[in-house]
Amino acid sequence: MERFIMDELVKWKTKKKRKPLIIHGARQTGKTWIMQEFGKRYFDTCIYINFENNERMKNTFEQDYDIKRILTALKIEANQSFQAENTLLIFDEIQEVPKAMTALKYFYENAPEYNIVAAGSLLGMSLHAGTSFPVGKVEFLHLYPLNFREFLTALNEDALADLLIQNDFALLNTFRTKYIELLKKYYYIGGMPEAIMTFIETDDMREVRKVQNELLLYYESDFSKHASVEQYPRIQMVWNSIPAQLAKENRKFIYGIIREGARAKDYEIAIQWLMDYGLVHKSYRINKPGLPLISYMDQSSFKMFMLDIGLLAAKGELSAKTLLEGNRIFEEFKGALTEQFVAQEFVSNQQKLYYYASNNSSGEIDFMIQKEEHVIPIEVKAEENLRAQSLKAYCKKYEPEIAIRASMSAYRKEDWMCNVPLFDVAYYINSID
Repeated sequence: MERFIMDELVKWKTKKKRKPLIIHGARQTGKTWIMQEFGKRYFDTCIYINFENNERMKNTFEQDYDIKRILTALKIEANQSFQAENTLLIFDEIQEVPKAMTALKYFYENAPEYNIVAAGSLLGMSLHAGTSFPVGKVEFLHLYPLNFREFLTALNEDALADLLIQNDFALLNTFRTKYIELLKKYYYIGGMPEAIMTFIETDDMREVRKVQNELLLYYESDFSKHASVEQYPRIQMVWNSIPAQLAKENRKFIYGIIREGARAKDYEIAIQWLMDYGLVHKSYRINKPGLPLISYMDQSSFKMFMLDIGLLAAKGELSAKTLLEGNRIFEEFKGALTEQFVAQEFVSNQQKLYYYASNNSSGEIDFMIQKEEHVIPIEVKAEENLRAQSLKAYCKKYEPEIAIRASMSAYRKEDWMCNVPLFDVAYYINSID
């Protein structure tokens, strides 16, 4: 499956002052595949080193940071000779050998001719106290599950994927029904590579759900493996509460849903753990649409979204029939999936997540995006419901230059706002100057 992050990797390769690159993100999002595929396509030689449970490599980096000695050890480990020119060194699961991360500094300073790409989790990198992290000596890229455009490409719908970034709204309206059909599939399948490949190979939603449930079990087993005994049950409770948190009308995270009497100070570390692992994203409340948005952020009020919409559907045990055909009792949770989708699209397009709620009003704007000198309010609708009372009240009060309602309805511009199809909202935002 084609991943758009490949373009960023190619840009990194062509830089004159290139630093070692770390790709981080949740497990099972395809980090190993993208590094190896990058090596195959753009280098004559690709040396792959996996640091997980690798005592030889651990011992190699424990000794000292003599780059010549380390390179000799890498050649022995890979059973292959290599030169710096047109060779890619891949260090996978680098968080398992903390001093290998520190060594990236010395590669940059003493052997900058080597192309090094590493993969690891933010969680693993933050666990090793006393290890010197190579601040300023490495670059970062984040790999997320496949977004909707990548999903379309994986299903050989390249023309539809390309159309999303062309701003041809007449054609988008023409093919809206097809987009919506594929979007509903994406709600169920999501963007985890294994789930998408299973759908492509089997065309069987039951097999997709098996894969998703296995992924959920895999993540939960990591809770007990990497978290402290004290934090493990709290992480599990926060994780299990997410569908209920999103099922509420305003989606705001409420500690009392985790358990009665729960307090923020008891679960803040658990939430941060899940964020560092890459399994959740926070959207913070702002109480004023000023620039920069971060200066009006209330860190105590937030919504929490999962890594992937397909995993959210699996955790909620939603059937394919419910998602594809609809169900009366499903209407309330449909809004949760819709906001999850938009949040996931924004995150994959490098947008920070905020929502608006004033101190003395029940009105709320689902997303607030900062783009250049604009603060853009976005109200999200699950279907073609065109009532946007909160957005209208907000626009009357603040008179923004740009306001967006995202829904299943067709693209159209009105005097005070623009209706953008859900499947195009992240790419429409990207087109705004």
